[in-house]
Amino acid sequence: MSTDPGSMDAAFKALADPTRRQLLDRLRTQDGQTLTELSQHLGMTRQSVTQHLDLLVGAGLVTVVRRGRERRHHLNPAPIHEIEQRWISEFDRPRLQAIRAIKHTAEELAMNDTTGSVPSYVYVTYIRATAEQVWQALTDADVTAQYWHHRNVSDWAVGSSWEHRRSDDSGVVDVVGTVLETDPPRRLVVTFEDSPGEERPDGPSVVTFQVDPHGGIVRLTVTHENLPNRAMLDGISSGWPAVLANLKSLLETGETLPSEPWAMAPAAHAWRAAQ
Repeated sequence: MSTDPGSMDAAFKALADPTRRQLLDRLRTQDGQTLTELSQHLGMTRQSVTQHLDLLVGAGLVTVVRRGRERRHHLNPAPIHEIEQRWISEFDRPRLQAIRAIKHTAEELAMNDTTGSVPSYVYVTYIRATAEQVWQALTDADVTAQYWHHRNVSDWAVGSSWEHRRSDDSGVVDVVGTVLETDPPRRLVVTFEDSPGEERPDGPSVVTFQVDPHGGIVRLTVTHENLPNRAMLDGISSGWPAVLANLKSLLETGETLPSEPWAMAPAAHAWRAAQ
């Protein structure tokens, strides 16, 4: 995997400051906070917090999503994921994952807690492609089968259903949903029901794909909201980066990654998000 040295330098510089690491920790605990919420208990002015956040945004470690007049800050693990991909070898991963599994065992009850609010998940990646190419990769069943091993099947009109159907000729559908919003090639919003038929008081989770041209590349922001519990948050936190890394590789090189990236995900529920 090729990583832009300038982007990696910015990430390391941002991570070197303890205040910025504290901000990332607070977003890891509760994602999607406003400047006011993040400034609490830090013992510094809002202007100083804003400067730290601007550096984190510039390094790609935090992304900002507007909700009306509010600016919500979300943790973006993509740069740290790229650092991990560069310096942790294939031989080290099984050992490190075993250590992490021990740690996760102690946290299992907390991760499966269904009480309280669950933060939204936001992931940002930059792809050397056009907006039209990214849109096709998200909506063309033949293309999604290449990097996701599932065919995303729909006419993508507002109100239409969509299916996430396995591409192994089994005909099994792992996710269904409804198209809520479509604005080719910029924005697609769908419900994401990985347990079809299950009634949820708050309704299904919602995935938004925002495609923004950025110079000669595209900024793709994936937001997954209204998650039912922390177990699903844990799963998609491992699943979405893997799927999007495969999509990025396909568009930039014409080939998917040599190994299925979701097979490396240590989380027990990663398979659900990678389906």
